[in-house]
Amino acid sequence: MTSQRSESSNGEGASPFVELDRQTWSRLANKIEQPLNEEDVQRLRGLGDQLNMREIRDVYLPLSRLLNLYVGAAGHLHSATTTFLGERGSRTPFVIGVAGSVAVGKSTTARVLKEMLCRWPDTPNVQLVTTDGFLYPNAELKRRGLMERKGFPESYDRRALLRFVSSVKSGADEVRAPMYSHLTYDILPGKEVVVHRPDVLIVEGLNVLAAARPRTDGRSGLAVSDFFDFSIYVDAKTKYIEQWYIDRFRSLRSGAFSNPESYFRRYADLSDVEAVATAARIWKGINEPNLLQNVLPTRGRAQLVLTKDSDHSIRRMLLRKV
Repeated sequence: MTSQRSESSNGEGASPFVELDRQTWSRLANKIEQPLNEEDVQRLRGLGDQLNMREIRDVYLPLSRLLNLYVGAAGHLHSATTTFLGERGSRTPFVIGVAGSVAVGKSTTARVLKEMLCRWPDTPNVQLVTTDGFLYPNAELKRRGLMERKGFPESYDRRALLRFVSSVKSGADEVRAPMYSHLTYDILPGKEVVVHRPDVLIVEGLNVLAAARPRTDGRSGLAVSDFFDFSIYVDAKTKYIEQWYIDRFRSLRSGAFSNPESYFRRYADLSDVEAVATAARIWKGINEPNLLQNVLPTRGRAQLVLTKDSDHSIRRMLLRKV
């Protein structure tokens, strides 16, 4: 059943969102064939995520169908517009934004959506870009005194990100983005991500739903989200996300941190107690303030909010009606 509030005849209590529980949402995928298998799920699962076949069936299968309907509707609107203008322009990519905190699982959501959407016959070419590539290089962050604010809005080259999404949405044949390495924790010199006219582009990042910054002349500028056709915010209680971050940090000691080339190699030999304390300090000093000040306030700008429970499973969906 839905948990949408009832609305009075005069509109009091009306909301632009409809709220659905997992059971109701899962029924929306009735009779749709499951395109993924267990091997796919293992490959797509992020560190710490509890992604499984049931989550794919109950949550992501209905979501992929909803997005397929949105893509189709956008195509019809494009045809109507070009007919009105008397033009023959080809349709531009459908762009989806995926936002949320560090460690909430938004990267897994983006990867799963990419995998599922490319199985629909009308969107075989789905590409994914993360905004990490638009972080300033570490040398520039150090010059600006921003290394301890990496991930905050000011640590990104927002003009470059805006130009990138604008070019994709304008229908450019080829658009390039810098490539980021989570191993070296820096932009890779000379390496790029190349996007070739996708049917769907997914843009994943902390601040992709941020509002436009006021311009010096007082006018409002453009926001990256102005070019999105659909947007998703992956949500959870802050205390859950903090625990997921700490758990992930502990796991990385024997994983990526142990690589001699890792920026975080110094953390690989921490004891369990030291690792928990270090992760908690980083969370409280950087990630939680960024979440509360910059990321969480953008939740209401999303068209769909996916809310997770303590076990990482998505339990509630808040969908904008219009």
